[in-house]
Amino acid sequence: MTQDGSAKPFRSGYVALVGAPNVGKSTLLNQMLKEKISITAPKPQTTRNRIRGILTTPESQVVFVDTPGIHRARDQFNKMLVDTALSTLSEVDIIFFLIEAPDANREINAFILENLAKVDTPVILVINKIDLLPNKQALLPIMADYQKRYPFHAIVPVAALSGEGIPALQEEILALLPEGPRYYPEDYLTDQPERFLVAELIREKIFHLVHQEIPYAVAVVVETFKEVPERNRIDIEATIHVEKESQKAIIIGKQGKMLKEIGQKARADIEALLACHVYLGLFVRVQKNWRKDLRLVTEFGYRSES
Repeated sequence: MTQDGSAKPFRSGYVALVGAPNVGKSTLLNQMLKEKISITAPKPQTTRNRIRGILTTPESQVVFVDTPGIHRARDQFNKMLVDTALSTLSEVDIIFFLIEAPDANREINAFILENLAKVDTPVILVINKIDLLPNKQALLPIMADYQKRYPFHAIVPVAALSGEGIPALQEEILALLPEGPRYYPEDYLTDQPERFLVAELIREKIFHLVHQEIPYAVAVVVETFKEVPERNRIDIEATIHVEKESQKAIIIGKQGKMLKEIGQKARADIEALLACHVYLGLFVRVQKNWRKDLRLVTEFGYRSES
């Protein structure tokens, strides 16, 4: 008997989303859950932590693990992000290996395939962004090439932004999920605390609004998170840490306009997430070369999972 009394066995497990930067892992996760829990941006390497999204149905519970984009890292901070992604491979029941159509990351994808060969976890090749192809026939050589390179359990073309191909992907998951318990209450969408999600939404707006390399030098820490029930409001104060005074000036903007826009856009998403009014206070602080300081990296919420 299952947890809901039917004769069908309940299935549950963990699914890792891995791939090169900017292939659409976070967009796919949000599409699978029909909720936004992982930030997205048109710049690569937006995701820095392993973010778990939880999809519960009457017959199954899938815990998706969105990982940082795998790339040839040069500095210690980015090596830590790649280690975080690769360490996930042996800890899950299913791996989604995302590539783009057309295949724009062949060197990185070859590196990922080398690591996939080291684990026994079944891998589904997810070819994303098929909506960008002039015609679906262009998929055939990509599929044939990857079939030669790795024994995938399945190859599923999708357009994560629109949801095309998602039902086929869900069927493949259900076919592979082992029998198991419900790990989280059925109304949970993520195991991440609200403070983390709030910080990520602020960081997302910086990625969208601030150009060049500045978003990569930013860490956001929520300092206070206080409920004010009599006003149906949550008061939040957060610090945006940057590495240089010049970056601080750009984040703040002329007469504070950039910081105000970041705050307005972030507050709208935070209010949607928390379903109440929000006061959001943002501050900018310079922490010189924080990405090279292990103590600060850890203090700001980043750590290697390996």
